[in-house]
Amino acid sequence: MVVRGCAQSSEQARHVATRYLDERSIINARRNHRQFLRILDNPFAVGQNRSMKLSDYAKQMGVRYETAWRWFRDGKIQGRRIGPHTIIITEGQAEPAPVLAPRVAIYARVSSVEHTSHLDSQAERLAAYCAARGYQVAKVVKEVGSGVNDARPKLLALLDDQGIGLIVVEHKDRLTRFGFRYLDTLLKGQGRAIEVVNQAENGTEDLLADLTAIVYAFCARLYGQRRAKRQTEVIVRELETKGDGDAAR
Repeated sequence: MVVRGCAQSSEQARHVATRYLDERSIINARRNHRQFLRILDNPFAVGQNRSMKLSDYAKQMGVRYETAWRWFRDGKIQGRRIGPHTIIITEGQAEPAPVLAPRVAIYARVSSVEHTSHLDSQAERLAAYCAARGYQVAKVVKEVGSGVNDARPKLLALLDDQGIGLIVVEHKDRLTRFGFRYLDTLLKGQGRAIEVVNQAENGTEDLLADLTAIVYAFCARLYGQRRAKRQTEVIVRELETKGDGDAAR
């Protein structure tokens, strides 16, 4: 009786153990299957940013070495051979994004139609500068308008073009007479930039034209549109006369 009871207990223990191992095998198989499907769906499922040997990869994934080797052989995971016996898995390593040079735009401006002849030469100087710097110019913008005018359509379109990463101007006042730092700061916040070729102050011709525009704007408010032009001309003549008198002294 005792021997028969021991035999029955042993048989029951083997049955329980076999059932437990079968359940564990099923659980492991399901887990490995889910991991395998995750690899197929997401090539970065490994989550590692470093290379590793195939044996280490198999341990990390919880599969046998032979299973990982078949994945590598079938092209389901990425890697490379080093020598006859070593396989390095590179799964999960993102390719570095290529560094693209910013698109460059040239902006040339004169204040009045009388200075239009200077516009082309200004753009040519900027093009030569960009060539010397190795820039690939994507756009050349030429505009006639006062540097104090904040409604220049070509400049506004250029500033709004997010595809332009660098704007090249000859002088700061070619972009704007006032508020250059504001524009520079805003563009930097967008990952863009302004490059000024010549940091020296520009000549007096455009400065006088811009000053005329400012005076005209204030006179238009004070005296009305009809009288504004006459008042502006008087003030400009007085400024020119004073400037000639200072030069004579």
